[in-house]
Amino acid sequence: IAIVLDHQVYSYPNVNDEIKGGNSMISGNFTIDEATDLANVLKSGKMVVSVSVISSEVVGPSLGQKAINSGLISFLIAFLIVLMYMIFYYNRAGLVANIALIANVFFIFGVLASIGAVLTLPGIAGIVLTLGMAIDANVIIYERIREEIRAGKQIKSAVTDGYKNSLSAILDGNITTLIIGVVLVIFGVGPVKGFATTLIIGILSSLFSALFISRMVFSLLLNKDKKVNFGNKLTENLFTNMSIGFIKNRKIFYIISGSMMLISVILLFTKGLNQGVDFTGGRDYIVKFESAVEPGEISQALSKVYDDSPIVKTYGSKNQVKITTKFKIKEKDADQLADSLLYVGLKPFLQDDVSYEQFNTNYKERSQKVGPSVASDIVRKSVIAIVIGLLLMFIYILFRFTKWQYSMGATVALMHDALMILGAFSLFNSILPFNMEIDQAFIAAILTVIGYSINDTVIIFDRIREYLRLYKKRPLDQTMNDAINSTIGRTINTSMTTILVILAIFIFGGEVIRGFTFALLIGVAMGTYSSVCIASPIAYDLTKRRLDKEKQN
Repeated sequence: IAIVLDHQVYSYPNVNDEIKGGNSMISGNFTIDEATDLANVLKSGKMVVSVSVISSEVVGPSLGQKAINSGLISFLIAFLIVLMYMIFYYNRAGLVANIALIANVFFIFGVLASIGAVLTLPGIAGIVLTLGMAIDANVIIYERIREEIRAGKQIKSAVTDGYKNSLSAILDGNITTLIIGVVLVIFGVGPVKGFATTLIIGILSSLFSALFISRMVFSLLLNKDKKVNFGNKLTENLFTNMSIGFIKNRKIFYIISGSMMLISVILLFTKGLNQGVDFTGGRDYIVKFESAVEPGEISQALSKVYDDSPIVKTYGSKNQVKITTKFKIKEKDADQLADSLLYVGLKPFLQDDVSYEQFNTNYKERSQKVGPSVASDIVRKSVIAIVIGLLLMFIYILFRFTKWQYSMGATVALMHDALMILGAFSLFNSILPFNMEIDQAFIAAILTVIGYSINDTVIIFDRIREYLRLYKKRPLDQTMNDAINSTIGRTINTSMTTILVILAIFIFGGEVIRGFTFALLIGVAMGTYSSVCIASPIAYDLTKRRLDKEKQN
């Protein structure tokens, strides 16, 4: 007799006597461990394990290829935009940044190839977004070098000191984004995890290319006495000697932000959000027809075959729709029935000779099923991811700046940004002509914005800390305000490059990630505003209150 489990023979004892009543005994020179292992194999062989599909997604070849093509086009356009912007703004130094950026792209694709990563649309989006964020390190370095040159230093000394003095700000900014990427890898699934993986690889590669490759190129040029410019007549002194009263006018910013947050809360309670099947459970279908169709007519036709009223919306072009239904989502064996009824319900909108097989191959471009248990698990993980993301940002700021006042200012700004995105999605859900569902990709966008916004905030806080050390006798409000104004050039440049990159993805990246990139656009704009006008003023108010109490005591 052979005892076999999963096609592996664990024992093959000889039968010496008749087996009566289904019971027998195996004897031999066994150790205790061997006997225990064999007993476990026998017990496992008796277990009946049933398998049921609780979540699945099928993407047709035409939609998949279209998505990849859109992603690659958006990547090329974003890449060209960043290259041209850096040359326009930083002249020859922009060329050095571009060399580092090109090397960065090769590094990213090389690492992805070495780990056998599959290129998906969210992955491409992660790479494209990395381009915008990669330029941030170069902008920080170049703005610092400009300051050193304006202070009267020779170009070689200015470059050396520029790299040296910008290192802490670059590391702080990228570590915070890296933390968010790790949170997404741990709590994300599928496409979100792919996006996070490329984001992490991109951040690490960007650090290397900005700090080492560009520095090496500068050394080669300067050692050969080649002339290097960090701007032109138009941009050289742009944003210098800024004197905007950010601290003085902080109450105005509080009123503006408070009003927007209140409106967002009201919208969330009145209009709510359009939750996708990731959060509610259900079935999604993307179907493409020969000609334009009316979503209302399709919903009416499908209501006759399904036991609910499916939600039908135009998806991209007018001949393509997204159908959402909860038809028998809790039943294990209803998938085939749901697909068959979809064909029956849509038959009046198809040509007469279209068979069920042809419909599945040529018309049904994507299908997705998320069971209730998976949906609840995604909701739980999404909430945990956002809470952990905010908590880690609070702890990191506290660790780096040793003042809870700075952590509080940064955290309030992050919550402000997240609420602004939620409010925008609630307001524009039924207005804008693209998918604005709340799903895993949306949560990834929120967390990415948190990483971007905290990056911005850390750069400003780092400069405030430096100014407080240099100008100890100045009033606190003047010192902090001057520090904020000194970072305006970097803030605007980074925001511009990032927004231009995201716009390229939004316009050319295809319908699949349009809602995701819209959330990023809102988030980056709000993150830039909140870093300057919310986080820093709150840190000032809390710090001043502490200092006033110390004086009284």
